[in-house]
Amino acid sequence: MSKSKIFVLDTNVILHDHKAIRHFQDNDLVIPIAVIEELDKFKKGNDALAYNARGFMRDIDRISEGRNFGNGGIPIGKGLGLIKIEPNHPFPEQYRDLFRDDIQDHRILATAMWVRDNNKDRFVALVTKDVNLRMKAKAAGMEVQDYLTDKVEEKRIEDAQKEVQVRIVEDDVMQDICYGPDSSAPWDRIDGSRPSANQLYKLRWKGDKASAPVCARFDDRRNRVVLVRQREAYGIRPRNDEQKFALDACLNPDVSLVALTGGAGTGKTLLALAAALQQEKYYDQIVISRPTIVLGNQDIGYLPGDQKTKMSPFLQPLMDNLNVIKEQFKPSSREALKIESMLTQEKLIIEPLAYIRGRSMGKCYFIIDEAQNLTPHEIKTIITRAGEGTKMVFTGDIFQIDQPYLDQWSNGLTHLEQKMEGQPLFQHVFLRRGERSALSDLAAKLL
Repeated sequence: MSKSKIFVLDTNVILHDHKAIRHFQDNDLVIPIAVIEELDKFKKGNDALAYNARGFMRDIDRISEGRNFGNGGIPIGKGLGLIKIEPNHPFPEQYRDLFRDDIQDHRILATAMWVRDNNKDRFVALVTKDVNLRMKAKAAGMEVQDYLTDKVEEKRIEDAQKEVQVRIVEDDVMQDICYGPDSSAPWDRIDGSRPSANQLYKLRWKGDKASAPVCARFDDRRNRVVLVRQREAYGIRPRNDEQKFALDACLNPDVSLVALTGGAGTGKTLLALAAALQQEKYYDQIVISRPTIVLGNQDIGYLPGDQKTKMSPFLQPLMDNLNVIKEQFKPSSREALKIESMLTQEKLIIEPLAYIRGRSMGKCYFIIDEAQNLTPHEIKTIITRAGEGTKMVFTGDIFQIDQPYLDQWSNGLTHLEQKMEGQPLFQHVFLRRGERSALSDLAAKLL
């Protein structure tokens, strides 16, 4: 029987997922003391990194209560391996000139190499989400891996971007969808197998293939493919088929969880906000939020001014979308005055995600912008707090991530799309075409 493996964890793995130590099956784990030192710097604050740092330290304290780590380590739990905190060790002699800077990454790598050299009969690997550290480890001949527990396969991302199916349909079926009394048709007249819930279609007339496609969606409750109509929400009209799908999802009361992905200028946040305002009478509150990503891991406390002043730069893009909607109407119009009244009475709230922890989510229309910067755990935490009558719309671009420990395969938005695919309460729409301006669209394509 082969011996279990040993994995040495980098700080960023724990900051990404504080429950990571429970995802290595019966293999043993080593936490370099340098990792504990780094976690101590992250434990203060309200952001995800601070939450994960504190969560891990509480967990490791609970595991080690009344026991020392010793040489072998301490059992993590039933069916899991051992965990040990390892003091710092120097690099092997031949690598000391290669890594001269005394930094935490080098201390972690040196400790991982020491563990490997002292466990020659076992497989030992350093696990890190830091690409640079992975390159250094490879240069030093150290086995190194990314933390893959919540990563989504690249093919799944490609499939999500091709999710709208194009079908050429018999003319009599198209007549039922476009002009029939309930604007629908049986799914088996359109698709060869039963579609998943909220599958999107672009349907073409068999007798006139040159005509514009008709947008449709599979309604799981009715077991039929239904027409997606051109709709308007608070003065905002879709400019392309994907925007039509997106607005339909945001306005659909049967879909309580929506993910809108796409590049800059595709209208994700604008459509979600317009839909929320259009349906404001059905909700007690509309909350628009986004994670606060600050360069250099600095807390917003270093910025001058009060809370409102500190947060203004982060929330300005959300205000810009609100202003676009307000500009559709005269300042004295009922719609414009309604928006001002909602802001004053706090029925419409624009706040950073870190400031709404603990807020009740009952009968709330909740828009989370830049959701690609959230971890899968954060996404889960937000959704599981949704009360009765709440609708959540997550928007973001998985190729524009500002979190240092996330990428297009491991971020929460990608994770959400994969795990919720096919659920009747969920709909994902990928918006391809930029509509901000001709210049913006040209730059997105060519630069």
